[in-house]
Amino acid sequence: MALAVMLLDGASFHSACCRHKVLLSSLGPLLSNSKLYSSYRRPGAEPEKKLSWQNADFSLKKSIDHLKTHLSLLKKETQDYLKGPGGNPLSQHLLEQTRVLWQFRSQEDLNKWVISSDVEIGGKSKVYIKLGRNNQAALLYGTLNTEVPRDGETKYSGYCSMRSRPEVGSFNRKKYYDWSNFNSLYLRVRGDGRPWMVNIYTDPYFSHQKDDLYSYFMFTRGGPYWEEITIPFSKFFLSSRGRVQDNQHPVWLDKVRTLGFTIGDKVDGPFQLEIDFIGLLNDRAHKEKFAYEAYDKNTPV
Repeated sequence: MALAVMLLDGASFHSACCRHKVLLSSLGPLLSNSKLYSSYRRPGAEPEKKLSWQNADFSLKKSIDHLKTHLSLLKKETQDYLKGPGGNPLSQHLLEQTRVLWQFRSQEDLNKWVISSDVEIGGKSKVYIKLGRNNQAALLYGTLNTEVPRDGETKYSGYCSMRSRPEVGSFNRKKYYDWSNFNSLYLRVRGDGRPWMVNIYTDPYFSHQKDDLYSYFMFTRGGPYWEEITIPFSKFFLSSRGRVQDNQHPVWLDKVRTLGFTIGDKVDGPFQLEIDFIGLLNDRAHKEKFAYEAYDKNTPV
């Protein structure tokens, strides 16, 4: 009899655990700040004590307001789609030579970007962003520190970056920038003479490509004068997790997700970069398709 009771208790406990796992998996998209799908924790950090499902907000009023917001976004997206590519008439799209993507004139423009540094892995670099003089540019500044954190795992440190926030459509659908009508990136910046890396992240077709990044260098000359920099998309090279790949191919300009700037020249000390605007250019004089040799890995015998 005692054995039967123990078996029944075990079965009920197992059933409750299964129901709990099913509930968590079904409520996954509703959990705010959920760490259910991410197991990474920085060395030395304490584990999360609060269960992920306890951060869920089941307010009916907020759900209705959220639904109204997404329906209005869907309406606007449908109107833009019917009007033409990018919400512009087809004739204007075909004749477009330049386009300003980002310009920095208010705090709202700065909120479209995210800054980060090696503090995320225990480093000591610092980075800040604010509006420049007369609210006419974004000023990215800080201090680079290459001291490696003493956690026994990290081998390199010393970087700061600025990255645009990914566009999100109605009902949290991914939105992409379509730059296929242009062949160059066009910027107006004023730096302190330190080199930067310009990074383009595209949405991958396969999961193993999630760390792919297209990068190229941006050299600033320093001094009090602004400079206009043109970087052809054909110059961007493919890397993954910081390693340049042997198999190179051009940027997928129709599936661009974010644009970013990174400094990591291994020189300790202060840095600053002012950005007036970031745009696109269709340079008719630029005929290069791709600057790097593409290897054929399936060469016929």
